[in-house]
Amino acid sequence: MDHEIELRHLRYFVAVAEELHFGRAAQRLHVAQPPLSQQIRKLEQLIGYQLFTRTSRSVRLTISGEALLESARRTLRHVQRDIDETRSVGRGEVGSLHIGFVGSAMLTNLPGVLRSYREAYPRVRMQLHEAFTARIVEGMENGSLDAGILRDGDPTEGLHIGTIFSEPFVAVLPASHRRAHQKSISPASLRGEPFVYFPRTSGTRAFEKPLSIFEEYGFRPAIVQEAPHWLTILRLVGTGLGVTVAPECVRQIASPEVACLNLRNTNIVSNIELARIVGDSRPIVEQFAKLVENIAA
Repeated sequence: MDHEIELRHLRYFVAVAEELHFGRAAQRLHVAQPPLSQQIRKLEQLIGYQLFTRTSRSVRLTISGEALLESARRTLRHVQRDIDETRSVGRGEVGSLHIGFVGSAMLTNLPGVLRSYREAYPRVRMQLHEAFTARIVEGMENGSLDAGILRDGDPTEGLHIGTIFSEPFVAVLPASHRRAHQKSISPASLRGEPFVYFPRTSGTRAFEKPLSIFEEYGFRPAIVQEAPHWLTILRLVGTGLGVTVAPECVRQIASPEVACLNLRNTNIVSNIELARIVGDSRPIVEQFAKLVENIAA
């Protein structure tokens, strides 16, 4: 190490070159003048050429010193840039973040959360991937996703799943249904009605939880048609193909062809959840989770 040029040699050299005065350079660097002079002489020995012409009245750069100055400045700038970049990574301010989300979450305050994250961390390359809850879990398990926004996710080893917020379920009926004019309805009133519903492949808990509302009344709805998206389900209900049960947020996309009714006498709710990989302490994931949880709170 005694025979290598160090960053402090370059910092000392640049200070003296810019001040052209050892005393002022020493004050700028917060070091004593003798050690500064000693390090400049050391640098000259390592390079093999004199960098300054010194007299009792002045300090001037030699040709070698002038050649070194811009290179030294460039080296120090690059080092500082790399240090700043490393610190940004450590704070979770740069990098790529792949987030899976269920489509119905876009009918909640999730878009606002994502906007807030982009505004807070503009240098993070956030990639959003829409999928069923079960597919998001698979993506986290195989490493293609860093975090997930789920709806009623199944407990999964290796994942921490925490509720962000909850919302009630509503019954969705064709506008022509005899009960569509009601403001609320008992789950028991839907016994015998054909149901339009999403597939089981979306996730076991997400599939079973809404149906459990009716099981409390002694029946399980007969599903006559499946569809992968709520907009499709609502359109099919609107044509009279059946009824359904949905998270309350679907009211936002309900057309005049359907009626959304509150469900009476049930405390079963749907949970929007944040899923993270257990043990993943990367700052970029930590900061996303913190922002999501703070906004939800």
